[in-house]
Amino acid sequence: MGVKERKERDKVEMRDKILQSAHKLFLEKGFDRISIRNIAEAVEYSPATIYLYFKDKNEIFHALHQQGFGILNQHFQPLAQIADPFERLNKMGSAYIQFATTNPDIYELLFIRSEPMEHLASCMNDQWMEGDRAFDVLIHTVTECQQHGYFKGLDPQNMAMMIWSFIHGLCALGISKHIAHVKEARDNQLVVDAIMADTFSTFQSVLEKLKD
Repeated sequence: MGVKERKERDKVEMRDKILQSAHKLFLEKGFDRISIRNIAEAVEYSPATIYLYFKDKNEIFHALHQQGFGILNQHFQPLAQIADPFERLNKMGSAYIQFATTNPDIYELLFIRSEPMEHLASCMNDQWMEGDRAFDVLIHTVTECQQHGYFKGLDPQNMAMMIWSFIHGLCALGISKHIAHVKEARDNQLVVDAIMADTFSTFQSVLEKLKD
């Protein structure tokens, strides 16, 4: 490996280290309570080093979101091969739940933690590709379902929001352990998993009734 390649590798590794440390700190203490200096201390470098990779804390938060949505899109990507849009829609729900339950820390940062207003403003531009892509896949699939005669008379974006809201709520209850408030599920992860699966199955039945 040449000097140039080694420097590029070290740069990528340092950026990843900063993101991993920032992710952990944001989850532990919240975005507003973390500074660039805190992140620098976590990676054992000076704040000046952090600024070589990110202009501010918002850019770090944005990079973490892009990274997380990229993983979500990887879960969706194989489903593009499913020709029947209604079957694909159901598989997307399963893939989303799998993403959330296998990556709870990423899911919490993406969809549960409150986002700073500065970050929200920075997302309203053409650089928010991964986040847009995830929701666009859902809207496109709902629209395809309508082209096949399903969900007649329903607005596709509102339908997509309803589906996302349900699946998100189920995932949030699952990874936050609130489903364990159901007495049968206390101290039994297998029961929690079964409740999530059965609830999603019921939602699929509701969608089936909305097809016509």
